[in-house]
Amino acid sequence: MIIKAKPLPFFLIRWGALILTWFFRRRFNKMIIVNDIEIKRGHSYILMCNHFAFLDGFFAIYLYFKFINKKQKLKGLYTMSVKKQMEKKPWLKYTGSFSVEPGTRSVDETLNYAAELLNQPGNILLYFPQGNLESINIRHIEFKDGIYEIVYRIKGNCQLIWSSNLIEYFESTKPSTYFNLLDCGTNHDFDFEALKKKVNEHHLQAMKKNVRFTEETGEISPV
Repeated sequence: MIIKAKPLPFFLIRWGALILTWFFRRRFNKMIIVNDIEIKRGHSYILMCNHFAFLDGFFAIYLYFKFINKKQKLKGLYTMSVKKQMEKKPWLKYTGSFSVEPGTRSVDETLNYAAELLNQPGNILLYFPQGNLESINIRHIEFKDGIYEIVYRIKGNCQLIWSSNLIEYFESTKPSTYFNLLDCGTNHDFDFEALKKKVNEHHLQAMKKNVRFTEETGEISPV
């Protein structure tokens, strides 16, 4: 049996997120949204990001409120967390987390619950397709099947968004974060193989842009 989310009122989550954003902004030199994309009205949203650090959730919250919410008002923020972690930290359900227990029968219940949430316009789900933490230098994003299983269960309108989040220091002692956004279409035109190809092409281009002035002698290729 899964642990379902019981999020606090959205205005409390929003204020908490703003305080958290202010705190971490002081630790970063710049936080730059590199490219603009259309946020579709009357949809729910899946925000997918590369998974490389403890701060990934913070970066997603920054995108929620500094970009997506400004274009289309959100109603609920949700994340999928491992059940063992939620049992140790029961307060997570009040921030919008719900449980998943890989390798058990309850996985199907979790996927149906995620799709149910995404049937409601204004809800957004943070999702890391890689499933595990990997180096920020990974040039090929390996997608687990979870996103495929969720999207095909959604009956409403849902937009899929990808962000390649990259960090550099350059001339500063503080890091700068670059959010490279990509509109991945909706659940109605979803093609899993096309999504993987599109995201990986975008991710490589984002890494090339971040090289800045240096031209590499060899072509960046997946590893």
